[in-house]
Amino acid sequence: MLLRLLLLLAPCGAGFATKVVSISLRGNWKIHSGNGSLQLPAAVPGCVHSALFNKRIIKDPYYRFNNLDYRWIALDNWTYIKKFKLHSDMSTWSKVNLVFEGIDTVAVVLLNSVPIGKTDNMFRRYSFDITHTVKAVNIIEVRFQSPVVYANQRSERHTAYWVPPNCPPPVQDGECHVNFIRKMQCSFGWDWGPSFPTQGIWKDVRIEAYNVCHLNYFMFTPIYDNYMKTWNLKIESSFDVVSSKLVSGEAIVAIPELNIQQTNNIELQPGERTVELFVKIDKAIIVETWWPHGHGNQTGYNMSVIFELDGGLRFEKSAKVYFRTVELVEEPIQNSPGLSFYFKINGLPIFLKGSNWIPADSFQDRVTSAMLRLLLQSVVDANMNALRVWGGGVYEQDEFYELCDELGIMIWQDFMFACALYPTDKDFMDSVREEVTHQVRRLKSHPSIITWSGNNENEAALMMGWYDTKPGYLQTYIKDYVTLYVKNIRTIVLEGDQTRPFITSSPTNGAKTIAEGWLSPNPYDLNYGDVHFYDYVTDCWNWRTFPKARFVSEYGYQSWPSFSTLEKVSSEEDWSYRSSFALHRQHLINGNNEMLHQIELHFKLPNSTDQLRRFKDTLYLTQVMQAQCVKTETEFYRRSRSEIVNGKGHTMGALYWQLNDIWQAPSWSSLEYGGKWKMLHYFARHFFAPLLLVGFEDKDMLFIYGASDLHSDQQMMLTVRVHTWSSLELVCSESTNPFVIKAGESVLLYTKPVPELLKGCPGCTRQSCVVSFYLSTDGELLSPINYHFLSSLKNAKGLHKANITATISQQGDTFVFDLKTSAVAPFVWLDVGSIPGRFSDNGFLMTEKTRTVFFYPWKPTSKSELEQSFHVTSLADTY
Repeated sequence: MLLRLLLLLAPCGAGFATKVVSISLRGNWKIHSGNGSLQLPAAVPGCVHSALFNKRIIKDPYYRFNNLDYRWIALDNWTYIKKFKLHSDMSTWSKVNLVFEGIDTVAVVLLNSVPIGKTDNMFRRYSFDITHTVKAVNIIEVRFQSPVVYANQRSERHTAYWVPPNCPPPVQDGECHVNFIRKMQCSFGWDWGPSFPTQGIWKDVRIEAYNVCHLNYFMFTPIYDNYMKTWNLKIESSFDVVSSKLVSGEAIVAIPELNIQQTNNIELQPGERTVELFVKIDKAIIVETWWPHGHGNQTGYNMSVIFELDGGLRFEKSAKVYFRTVELVEEPIQNSPGLSFYFKINGLPIFLKGSNWIPADSFQDRVTSAMLRLLLQSVVDANMNALRVWGGGVYEQDEFYELCDELGIMIWQDFMFACALYPTDKDFMDSVREEVTHQVRRLKSHPSIITWSGNNENEAALMMGWYDTKPGYLQTYIKDYVTLYVKNIRTIVLEGDQTRPFITSSPTNGAKTIAEGWLSPNPYDLNYGDVHFYDYVTDCWNWRTFPKARFVSEYGYQSWPSFSTLEKVSSEEDWSYRSSFALHRQHLINGNNEMLHQIELHFKLPNSTDQLRRFKDTLYLTQVMQAQCVKTETEFYRRSRSEIVNGKGHTMGALYWQLNDIWQAPSWSSLEYGGKWKMLHYFARHFFAPLLLVGFEDKDMLFIYGASDLHSDQQMMLTVRVHTWSSLELVCSESTNPFVIKAGESVLLYTKPVPELLKGCPGCTRQSCVVSFYLSTDGELLSPINYHFLSSLKNAKGLHKANITATISQQGDTFVFDLKTSAVAPFVWLDVGSIPGRFSDNGFLMTEKTRTVFFYPWKPTSKSELEQSFHVTSLADTY
């Protein structure tokens, strides 16, 4: 293959010697297995599994039990090979580098049979000097070692003491010792995902050639001067200067919308050099700040930076600059021990509403721009403003963070360490330092990232004795923990980025953890920091189950995906809740039974004699259960925002586990693999609404709270209605006088004993009636219509099977579903199978005869296609 030189940075009247060129090596490569028995083409970026699938050597890795059948792929040593010719004589260049933006993971790289470097970290950039190795005709080889074998070997060599855990639980069908390899930790298996330890060149690869110098990194950070009340911009550019002489020139910074045109003289000495530019923005110029979704605009400014250097060498970078401040507030709270834990953006306290992000696919080359946009748009469509990028996955691709900037999604960014202790030998630490340095440089210019976090649950794992480690080794483990997360990761982060906080772990006690030497005996202290909370046994409708914590960064319940999603990776014999497939796909010990347990507390289990019908009804009920459980829990956290009860409260964040799925299986997600909304995601659109009503009972007393995320006080009135299960006629209704909910507060709005409420509603008992409530002003609805069940629905009296019909029409790109029901129907679920798109609402309580719902397709469809695929289910249909 003949590769032409791409002018990466255009010369300005200079001779060929001063140009900088980039030669892409993306595209077609060849790969072969360890013994050469398999030889095939492969795309770069990509991985071995994808290459085998594309050549139909293997079937869909996600189909049925293929994650077990295809374990051999990860146990083999694969080699990537590319032969290429160069257009010009490379000997005219002072420096030629081979650059890998991402290589997965353990490999030896050879050029023309000469070893030029080794790799052992999926999360860092590698640059190898090939100045004296490159020729006109070249062969590049990347010889991978099995990540499974490598991790096992590294563990065996670590003989001084045990670094747990060894292996994931057997139910996960995973591989062992993932903590010994700097690779996507969940690729060896997790409780929601398969084990597919990939090998491949998973990001860009290129050759860079230059004579005078090259721009390696370009970063910028807006900084607010609190004393002067002005914005400044710090721009950092890292150069590799190969000239033996001083290189001088000018750096020109332009931000037209802010009237900025600044020229600086610069000088670059030979070697690795960093140029720092400071731009002061005139106080008279109004700078619009970046706000999280729901709190304002995501205003950005186009910036260009041009370096014009000796000999006509010219580098130009353009970027979008956003201005925002972030502060993690940990301070005393009146009538409560401990400290607060919340984020201020641009000086305003923000309640973080959102979820946790996991890798969108086991095979990162399948994560497309369209997939990212679909998933992240679904985040803001559900009124979320934050995601936590979880520490067992990957530092996401650039486009992920660019979309979060654009959409106003705040990111809690974990470093990629999760649920394990880690070694701290020299090789491992050297690799981690390179990883962290690279990722901070790459990501710190994004306003969406509001905090760094050292790891997922590793403080808790160590201090709560998850791994039954010997007490005599505790101090060794503590030393390793501090070495890795504090002395190295934290130090590098704070040196490279002073604009956002760093948290050592999640969960952690924040300032208390620091005061206790970076590890707290109980990292789940409700009076400090953040907590993770899971309880699948206690009744999730009981709000007393949940912790009144400062910030809840993980919580949730499992459900199964819809049948249309499972159907793609299963066969007819699998369509039973007790099938081998259903057990195989469930990676949480006893997970399937725990879902049935929660269902049975409040609903009747399906009993159809038709196996497929019973399976579909069970899938539906797991989603009903999950949605209702997470709704109850999230509403508890939102109403706890402004109050202290028995010393606990001031909750300022609710990030449920988890947003998305990595494959088609039961999990805690609200979005199925492929992006289809589960019932939970529709519920999230309501329970994360800017104005929310929360109803709950305590000792026969009904309480209704109002929670506001608005920036201003708002006048409104509350309406409480009582409906009977047996009739579409409203039984009774009452409205309050107008009142004001203050900005950014939760407040008690209504109390009434349930017997007194029912007494005023003819024929109503706890079993026969249900309560709904909403906020309005001048007849305009301000909040979602919420509801409170007065009894378990398995005890509901008068609930009939509803005959629900839909008339579908089209309005532009949107489809209108005009629904009619013959009876009150809880948890009405509209399904159009595999047609991609979402409804304006779903899983709702239908108490009126008619309702209009909109369908927003993600790909072109038609009225007839929707009519053929449409199916509606409500609770009584499962009886």
